[in-house]
Amino acid sequence: MDRDDLPLCLLPDEVTLLPAELAAPPRLVAHLRLVHDVAVRLVDRAADHCPALEFDRAAVLFGAATHDIGKTVHRAELSAPGSAHEPAGRELLLTAGVAPRLARFAAGHATWGPDTGVEDLLVSLADKAWKNKRVPALEDLLVTALVRAGGGERWEAFLVLDELLAAIGDGAEERLAYQALFPTA
Repeated sequence: MDRDDLPLCLLPDEVTLLPAELAAPPRLVAHLRLVHDVAVRLVDRAADHCPALEFDRAAVLFGAATHDIGKTVHRAELSAPGSAHEPAGRELLLTAGVAPRLARFAAGHATWGPDTGVEDLLVSLADKAWKNKRVPALEDLLVTALVRAGGGERWEAFLVLDELLAAIGDGAEERLAYQALFPTA
C-alpha cells in the first residue's frame, strides 16, 4: 500500500493547520484523517436514515479530526494505552482558541453514558469503527438516540447502524495499513 492509495475526505478548514502548528507526528495526523473519514460516513448515514436526529455535523467532524490531538504531548500513547492525552488535548485546543464546545471532544471521546450527546457518541463511534472495533454499549446508545429522534422500531435502527458499521469494518485492514505507513515521530 502506498500513502496515496486510500482516498480520504479533506479535513475541516479550521483543522487543516492545527496538527502542523502543534508538531503532530505524521502517524497521528494519518489517524485523525482516518477517524474523520469514518465520521463523515457515520454522519451522512445518520442524517439520511433519521432526518429528525438533531446534531451539529460540523462539530462531529471537527471532533473526529482533533479527538487525539493531545497525543502531540503524550506521544507514548500513539502506540500504547493511556488517557493522559485526553485532558491535554482539550487544553491544547482551548489554548489554540478553539471553542469549549468543540474542544470537549478531545477530553471526552473515550467515555460515554446515557446522558452523552449525539455528537459525542458519533465521534466516539468513529474512533472505534475505523479499526473495526465494535462496542455494543456505545452502539446501543446511538440506536436509542436514533429511535428517540425518529421513532420507528429499535431493531430497524440497529440493523441500519449494524450494516453501516459492517461496511466500514470491511475497510479496516486497509486503514490500519495506511496508518502504519507513517512514522510516530
